[in-house]
Amino acid sequence: MEHPENDELYRGLKVNKGISGVPTVNPYLTKRLQRKEYSPSEFVEGILKGDITTLSQAVTLVESSKYEHQQIAQEVIEKCLPHAGRSVRVGITGVPGAGKSTSIDAFGIYMIEQGHRLAVLAIDPSSERSKGSILGDKTRMEELSREKNAFIRPSPSAGSLGGVARRTRETIVLCEAAGFDTIFVETVGVGQSETAVHSMVDFFLLIQLAGTGDELQGIKRGIMEMADGIIINKADGDNVDKAKLAANQFRNALHLFPLPESGWTPQVLTYSGYYKLGVVEIWKMIDEYIAFTKNSGYFDLKRNDQSKYWMYESINDTLRDTFYHTPAVVDRLKEAEQQVLNNEISSFVAAKQMMDLFLGNISKNV
Repeated sequence: MEHPENDELYRGLKVNKGISGVPTVNPYLTKRLQRKEYSPSEFVEGILKGDITTLSQAVTLVESSKYEHQQIAQEVIEKCLPHAGRSVRVGITGVPGAGKSTSIDAFGIYMIEQGHRLAVLAIDPSSERSKGSILGDKTRMEELSREKNAFIRPSPSAGSLGGVARRTRETIVLCEAAGFDTIFVETVGVGQSETAVHSMVDFFLLIQLAGTGDELQGIKRGIMEMADGIIINKADGDNVDKAKLAANQFRNALHLFPLPESGWTPQVLTYSGYYKLGVVEIWKMIDEYIAFTKNSGYFDLKRNDQSKYWMYESINDTLRDTFYHTPAVVDRLKEAEQQVLNNEISSFVAAKQMMDLFLGNISKNV
């Protein structure tokens, strides 16, 4: 009996059969949509056509730590390389809250109105605990995120140097091959990341604030020497005079530094990212810098130096990855770590033993 509770023994108790269960998923979706797997040639073909979906998937491969993904990504990058290098690359940095994302939104809209195609590579800091990132830069670039000629790609820093996504430079190559003639690289804030970003861009822009206390606290020799231009944000309303005063302080400080290798004297401008005041003047400065360095030959010299720098960085990354994935090293590493914790050997001796083991393992396989 389907419902024994309806038996005469349970008189007064009645349970109706009810209706059949309603599916929780749309019945029209008969099967799960699968993402198409592209071959390296299909990736390249889609990127060269400017297809954003293909470009996004290629960037995901570049950022992946899987060996098989890296093999495909490197082949795609190699085939895209002849079509890259024709953009203007701008690094944008500043303390948290300086208005980097708001500024990129304002700059990007202006560039698109001038007929350019813009790619924004925004680096989001990764949590040291969870290793996760919010990746919320698009929410602060409301206008730009709706433009068809803009490609915004937030990437996790993933613990790489100073918060710069490990594969950002390779992503630049893909974006240039896709036809983007202007590339923005936004850093997570003032710190070690500036050195890495400076080594992959043509113009390095430092955003500062006025009226937040001692403006000279924001003048650090390292970051000031790297900056090709400094802009004081939020120069609007009651803050205009403070912004002008801060600009004068930065100009005076720049006179204390030697002239940059480029021969260009960094300019200091005031503007308002929120009200889009002074954006034209900032891009006039950047255009003047690009023209100045191209005429002097420094533009090509800097790009060549950057390519050499990233070759050595890639060697260092490969050596580190190879070391930590060598079976002999993996088997011995925990034991060496415990010996250090037990004060049986020093950290330096342990490191030397591990390196000797690694190099000996390589020589056997050669």
